[in-house]
Amino acid sequence: MSTGPIVVGIDGTPAGDRALRWAMDEAVWRRAPLHVVNAYAYEPLADWTMTTEQNAVARAEALIDGAVRAASEGRSELPEIVRVPVRGPAAEALENLARGAAMLVVASRSGSGVRQVVLGSTSMHCVRHATVPVVVLPAGHVEHPDEPVTAEGATRK
Repeated sequence: MSTGPIVVGIDGTPAGDRALRWAMDEAVWRRAPLHVVNAYAYEPLADWTMTTEQNAVARAEALIDGAVRAASEGRSELPEIVRVPVRGPAAEALENLARGAAMLVVASRSGSGVRQVVLGSTSMHCVRHATVPVVVLPAGHVEHPDEPVTAEGATRK
């Protein structure tokens, strides 16, 4: 196993929260640090909300903190957690931040195939371009706490 961190992308959705919980379990099992990434958008000339980049960073940090707090509830053991708010498109940010990692964990989005082809997909981009193994939790993924599954697909007991 690689000694690099596990990188997980979150976006404030239930699917992203599931990816975080899965990655947290895997990081504990592997004794690896967990890098929790939220990519935020900020374009000063096109942003109609009259916000500053500091506000955008603060929102990303708050999203990460809330997700980590929720995913940590009830756990007896936590990995080392590094919070990473990053400006830019999520797909490219995750691809870059995962270099040298043990793995990258993302959630797929539900949606039509046409929508994914036309608009692209963060998880699809990561699978195609990441230099590390990528775990994609499918939309509607159901967790079975009695049977944790490794990235390799084997059940751990």
